[in-house]
Amino acid sequence: MSYGESITIPVAFLAKQLNSVLVDAIPTITVLILAFSVIGSFIAIVVKPEFILKNGFLNKLLNVSIFWLVARLLGFIFAVITVYSLGPEMIWSEYTGGLLMYDLMPILLTTFLFAGLFLPLLLNFGLLEFIGALLIKIMRPLFTLPGRSSLDCLASWVGDGTIGVLLTTKQYEEGYYTKREAAVVATTFSVVSITFTIVILEYLNLGHYFGEYYFTIILAGLVAAIIMPRIPPLSRKANTGYEEAELKVESVIPKDISMAKWGLNQAVTKAKKNSGPSSVLKEGFQNVIDMWVGVLPIVMAIGTVALVIAEHTPVFAILGKPFEPILMFLQVPEASAAAQTMVVGFADMFLPAVIGSGIESEMTRFIIACVSVTQLVYMSEMGGLLLGSKLPVKFRDLVFIFLLRTIITLPIVVGVAHIIF
Repeated sequence: MSYGESITIPVAFLAKQLNSVLVDAIPTITVLILAFSVIGSFIAIVVKPEFILKNGFLNKLLNVSIFWLVARLLGFIFAVITVYSLGPEMIWSEYTGGLLMYDLMPILLTTFLFAGLFLPLLLNFGLLEFIGALLIKIMRPLFTLPGRSSLDCLASWVGDGTIGVLLTTKQYEEGYYTKREAAVVATTFSVVSITFTIVILEYLNLGHYFGEYYFTIILAGLVAAIIMPRIPPLSRKANTGYEEAELKVESVIPKDISMAKWGLNQAVTKAKKNSGPSSVLKEGFQNVIDMWVGVLPIVMAIGTVALVIAEHTPVFAILGKPFEPILMFLQVPEASAAAQTMVVGFADMFLPAVIGSGIESEMTRFIIACVSVTQLVYMSEMGGLLLGSKLPVKFRDLVFIFLLRTIITLPIVVGVAHIIF
């Protein structure tokens, strides 16, 4: 749907409207949710009450490992410190905890609400089956993925990467993706929305290059999407399904029936399995609670740590040094200033734009804007979401994927930039 001068999807539109209404209350709501996450998990692990352990949903939600309990506790502590400006400023400043609490958390809280409620409508009534049948001959040979993943990809590119991750997680847990397929979709196609790419471009004073900018992102993104599933670490992920679900293998379309007709038959079969409005509503609310309690504290914990390291230590400047000779070889102006932006995006996607905004060369700022989006993995949101979900992705996977995507997309971006400038 078009909204103002941009294109978005209904979930993102509704989330934005609610966000504008609850803007002042969201930090308090977030702290309460994180408190429930910690207290509930502590009770489930230590006290072990039967009403939690015997309830499949509550047991899965609260009975987590010690590692995730500590991560949830850390996220809660950072949230309280940020809201009440307690302790060291490096934790709650506008560039660290404040960025997460006041810029990111409102988006996640409201997006999770509507995405969670509406996910059953998207997943349970045949849309993925129909679209999947139409696109199976494209997605499988190009990206080694089932046809149904195409809707995940579209939801990410047009709406938001978080929505794509939620879709992927849900389908993985229901047995529609193997571990390898789920990891590929989540780390290859969960791109930030068109709207956010415009924010990055405007921040770098390059709004007049939007056409060239988005073409470059699509080109570099598609090349990376073709290569990444075929090399480690993604190629080494197991072709087995989620342990708690039966793997549903994508059906082969018979030769004597059209793709559209086959897709429609599959869609109708899927839609008939729904038992009524109450079950759809129940599943929607469970999705929302699962994402609020399971994901928000992880994003707050991991994101704050990553941003503190990025803002208050020379770690990313040191890690970016190897990119300096590469950028010089590719004849990128102000290569030394641009080098650390190649790595700092791992902490947060917006940081390269913040650091690179002072660079005089338009070409270099254009390269930074494109690379920061095509790198895709960043810990303040996507990384935290992926690690907090059931998807088979580990921290070391995210590090390698980030670096590989940078290495693959950088020459493409620089090549296009040389043509434009």
